[in-house]
Amino acid sequence: MSGVWVFNKNGVMRLQQRLRRKILVHLPTNEVVSSYGSLERILKGLGWERYYNEDNFDHLLQFHKRTSIDLISLPRDFSKFNSIHMYDIVVKNPNVFHVRDM
Repeated sequence: MSGVWVFNKNGVMRLQQRLRRKILVHLPTNEVVSSYGSLERILKGLGWERYYNEDNFDHLLQFHKRTSIDLISLPRDFSKFNSIHMYDIVVKNPNVFHVRDM
């Protein structure tokens, strides 16, 4: 377990977890992806296109590449964009993105 052990007034120890926020970095420009607008611009430059599904997935933004079977699915609300989504982007775009601790 990672974190810091702290003592309260009664001398009881507890582990205080350190929450590390993750950020997605575009390696060629060293740009931190801070919005879907910047992410979409970068992905389009890499050949990704918005994917519009007829099944009406209003809660998702999806991108696909014509040259592969990969699909990137992201929550429409950027505040719900987390490390799982970031690592999905990294795996599907090797040597282009990196996830870092903030």
